Amino acid sequence: MKLSRDQVRRKIHALPELRFEDQKLTSFAGLFVFHLLFLRLDLKQRLRNCFRHLRSSRAYDHALAVFGLIVHLLLGFRQLRDVRYYRDDPMVQRVLGLHRLPDVATVSRLLATATADGVAALRQLCRQLVLEALTALSPRRLTLDFDGSVIGTGRCAEGTAVGFNRKKKGQRSYYPLFCTIAQTGQVFDVFHRPGNVHDSNGARDFILACINAVRAVLPGIHIEVRMDGAFFSDALITLLTDDLAVDFTISVPFERFVELKSTIENRRRWRQLDQDLSYFELRWKPKKWNRSYRFLFVRTRATLRDKEPVQLDLFIPQERGYEFKVIVTNKLIRAKEVIHFHNGRGAQEGVFAELKSEGQLDYVPTRTLAGNQAFLLSAVLAHNLNRDLQMSAREPDRKTTLKRSPLWRFERLETIRRKLIQRAGRFTQPQGRLTLTLSTNSAVQGELLHYRDELEKAA
Repeated sequence: MKLSRDQVRRKIHALPELRFEDQKLTSFAGLFVFHLLFLRLDLKQRLRNCFRHLRSSRAYDHALAVFGLIVHLLLGFRQLRDVRYYRDDPMVQRVLGLHRLPDVATVSRLLATATADGVAALRQLCRQLVLEALTALSPRRLTLDFDGSVIGTGRCAEGTAVGFNRKKKGQRSYYPLFCTIAQTGQVFDVFHRPGNVHDSNGARDFILACINAVRAVLPGIHIEVRMDGAFFSDALITLLTDDLAVDFTISVPFERFVELKSTIENRRRWRQLDQDLSYFELRWKPKKWNRSYRFLFVRTRATLRDKEPVQLDLFIPQERGYEFKVIVTNKLIRAKEVIHFHNGRGAQEGVFAELKSEGQLDYVPTRTLAGNQAFLLSAVLAHNLNRDLQMSAREPDRKTTLKRSPLWRFERLETIRRKLIQRAGRFTQPQGRLTLTLSTNSAVQGELLHYRDELEKAA
């Protein structure tokens, strides 16, 4: 329908006056769908079980503090003091089951008095929630990615240390080791460490615990593991091959081995996979190892930029060169499939990026180790719950790929906030029935009702 200019435009003659009244208005009406998810998972009670050993007669306890942090991070807030911007929001109060939200000092005190036992129980809960989602999915294979990520801080928090930091040298930091599930993009477990340790520090026991936890719930599942060169060792490869019987690919720090470097330099015949990728393979072992393994030498055509001063307004000179990497594996599939499989571990960096930029994983709120661990696990739980919500609402979008991409095309938490969570609404009680009223928008209405119906079916 064609509209005239007068039908579309209007004149503005005055600005409205501001008035603040308690009208049961919420800025986060879309949090309703997460409330349904929390009820289905019985999250509040399970958090209480994590801190059962810390009995408190006060109004607020550690379970409420962690539950509040999960909601706090889902809403998109970062610092603990930001709670004051929504402490009177009726939707948040209803989700948490509170008449009054705790203030900043209360949350800080509860985090500061958290214990190692509570953190261990939170880690166990994180694993349980992921395994429940995997049980419903019933996959035939599962891909575990292991890697560390630096969490820097400007304060002298307990357990931090000055370690390697490419961006901020000399900054104190934590360096937790993560285990992520490639098929769902969720964090399965976290091993917290100071910032001055090597990637492989404590990795053996952590990897063993993760694999055993998966097999205890999903017996018979085919497990695959991907890791970078920091985990390359005879002991770990022997553990994966003989004791655990899992498939693996591990990057090889071939700079440490003169033999591998010379093998690459003297190689004349490379098998071409595509226009930019070529490879060759051989059975090899370092001198002190007892067994040889399958090594893939991969060459990727790359563009090398000239570092000398240039006239950028005329041209940028480029030189075609190669980048090399070596992969050790016990997989028996074709080399092309091995290479694509190993390259798929780069998706884990996307998970870390989302956790830090949208889940506030890089924020260190307290000076105590257990308190910071509890906050980190709250961020992990918020991320996993966002993925769990989307998996509950629709079927997988893709089948298993060579790179083991997530089976769903997940929307980022920031997108979920803009589309659903950050919606104005009003609580009313017509004829005594509690009602949440939102403005008319067909797209929002369709998505909210879809999530509601799917979560109620799964309950």
